[in-house]
Amino acid sequence: MSIAGKNLKYLRKLRGWTQEEFAAKLKIKRSLLGAYEEERADPRIDVLEQVGDLFKLTLDELLRKELQEVRPGSYLAKRRAQKLASAGNLIHLVPVKAAAGYLAGYGDPDFLDELNSFTLPMLAPGNYRAFEIVGDSMLPTTSGSVIVAEKLEDLEQVRTNHTYVVVSRQEGIVYKRILRSNKSRNKLTLISDNTAFAPYQVMTEDVLEVWKAQLVISKANTQQRWDVNQLASLVSNLQEQVTVLKKRMN
Repeated sequence: MSIAGKNLKYLRKLRGWTQEEFAAKLKIKRSLLGAYEEERADPRIDVLEQVGDLFKLTLDELLRKELQEVRPGSYLAKRRAQKLASAGNLIHLVPVKAAAGYLAGYGDPDFLDELNSFTLPMLAPGNYRAFEIVGDSMLPTTSGSVIVAEKLEDLEQVRTNHTYVVVSRQEGIVYKRILRSNKSRNKLTLISDNTAFAPYQVMTEDVLEVWKAQLVISKANTQQRWDVNQLASLVSNLQEQVTVLKKRMN
């Protein structure tokens, strides 16, 4: 097996990913990843560059160094695994007071460097950001909660009824569920979990960034409690809203 193929397999198993999951992150077919790992094909340079970005490794390390050479279970092996597992997980926090400035500086490395940052060991390598939210539109997620989210590079990755942080020119930074329609590709419908807030639409051309929610961090004892009747009413109202929106879009 080639060194690069060994390293791909080692890194995949280090993160506990299946071939299907790793291939999806690299935007290649699972069968092609299998061919790389089984030395039936040499990994393309662009694929190795993506792996390098995920794990903060150089092409030289991927092509010439066997990453699992260190004796399993040793201190060095554990430190290496810890470093590789956390690579790329530096998360910048966008507090409410920085929200306005973020719209102008979201792509500016100098602006991002001024934000506080942290890491979370349970996250897979990726491009993450944390946003503090305000208001009651997404109850039971309370005002002041922090949404840790992974950046989507393409709006085609948006899945209907999942929660996202949407950054747009007109609406700023909002945390909502997204409803997409095949008949209205140039619009996104944003839905609140709190049915007191009506759904609304934003133009896709107005959207600057979309981040898929992965974790919600909130202060202890601030999470709103819901009884069974409240939850049933919430689900019923949400279903009615979705039905009305689908009829309008059709």
